[in-house]
Amino acid sequence: MSSLYLKVINNLTTNQMKRILMLTLSLGLLCSGTTFSQKKQEEPRGIENVAYKWGKMALDATASDTEKFKPRPTITSRYLGLIFISIFDAWSIYDEKAIPVYLKGVDRRPSGEQNLKNKEIAISYAAFGAMKEYYYSDTEMFRKFMVDLGLDPDNTSMDPTTPEGIGNLAAKATIEARKNDGSNQYGEVEGSNGEAYFDYTNYSPVNSADENTDINRWQPKYFSDGNGGQYAPGCLTPYWQKVTPITMTSAEQFRPGPPPMVGSEQLKQEVKEVVDLQANLSDEDKALVEFMRDGPQSVQQAGHWLKFAQDVSRRDNHSLDEDVKMYFLTEITAMDAFIASWDSKMFYDYARPYALVHEYYKDQTIKAWGGPGKGIVEMKGQEWRPYSPDIFLCPPFPSYTSGHSTISGGCAEVLRLFTGDEHFGESVVLVPGTLTELDSTHYGKPVTITFPTFTEAANMAGISRVMGGYHIQADNIAGLQLGRDVASQAWKFYNTHLGN
Repeated sequence: MSSLYLKVINNLTTNQMKRILMLTLSLGLLCSGTTFSQKKQEEPRGIENVAYKWGKMALDATASDTEKFKPRPTITSRYLGLIFISIFDAWSIYDEKAIPVYLKGVDRRPSGEQNLKNKEIAISYAAFGAMKEYYYSDTEMFRKFMVDLGLDPDNTSMDPTTPEGIGNLAAKATIEARKNDGSNQYGEVEGSNGEAYFDYTNYSPVNSADENTDINRWQPKYFSDGNGGQYAPGCLTPYWQKVTPITMTSAEQFRPGPPPMVGSEQLKQEVKEVVDLQANLSDEDKALVEFMRDGPQSVQQAGHWLKFAQDVSRRDNHSLDEDVKMYFLTEITAMDAFIASWDSKMFYDYARPYALVHEYYKDQTIKAWGGPGKGIVEMKGQEWRPYSPDIFLCPPFPSYTSGHSTISGGCAEVLRLFTGDEHFGESVVLVPGTLTELDSTHYGKPVTITFPTFTEAANMAGISRVMGGYHIQADNIAGLQLGRDVASQAWKFYNTHLGN
């Protein structure tokens, strides 16, 4: 420092020093584009951001819906897809470039209004409106959450200049746009007699639960009704391939080629693989089968991957904007993946291992799981069953492609694309047998299952379905690829609606 500079500093009065200090601070703040009055409050992140909280509410509602109406993976995937489209559409009006999916005729708000508070209000009213429609039996839970957020659940404004109005309009636009999308939500399709989700295609399996006349085709199976009786559930939503996709041009856009037929060496080997895998299930295998079969909170596959997305939000400390975009991308992918998977399932109407093992190993002695509490025993091939409880022995719809594999392949891929990294790193501690065996004496010791990458998590979901006896490998491999094809399409759609 020069002696002249030191001399000047030493000759300054205290007041002159203060003025210089204040001027320096002011210049620094102006250069950073901030004044004292404009200084931003810390934005809530991770579990504290409002989008994350609505994601958790969607999971709670899905678990409640499963409890009330039994597993309906196709239907719940549509609910979640449309809820997060509503949220995205409301948010897009407060973004610089984003383009809503269904919300039309509402102008983007000026930059001065594109703030966190307005986004929080808008997405909350959109989520509330959509959840009331699709998870109507839990409306009181949603109302309470709105009050907890300091919002009026009775505000039905449709003013396109306010965040409340924009949120309500976004939900309304989505609901209206999807009223005649092929899902038959309202039982209005001809021949439905007002019954929601009634099969208007009149699908009838070629095989009955008692007689298998075409081994290549799907056969219904008897379940326990939990009260000493049994019943054979019909095919779940056998018309779902007719539901209008979000991102795909058609349900069959990525339809895979056919599965292996009876008489082929491939099918013979793949049926043997199912038998061998089940006979040698480790505690880790059993835990993985159960985790992927039921999923956290019984939220089906679309909810399972929403839960994984929330894991990412916590891990990466996401903002509201990041969560709105990630949940939107994940759930439109899951919704379309279900439509694509059902197109393949209903087009090929393919058999499950439950019937194939009986055919290939009839009157042969094999080692297999004997049922709850029985462990691995010797039995005749026609007595074989999946590693599943009596009340839900096997998914009630055709096999090819695996829904778990399709949805997991798709959602894993878009999470990889969204984060820009394969790393996932989540783990879960489970007690094997809790969802399958009758009592704790047949449970295994706690095990930790780790999902190192998104792709590996999808692969683990897929192979778990083979290990559990619900699918052959062909169902899994084709499903994973189908899901990744859907993901590629969804990623393009997503970027278009971000205005990229």
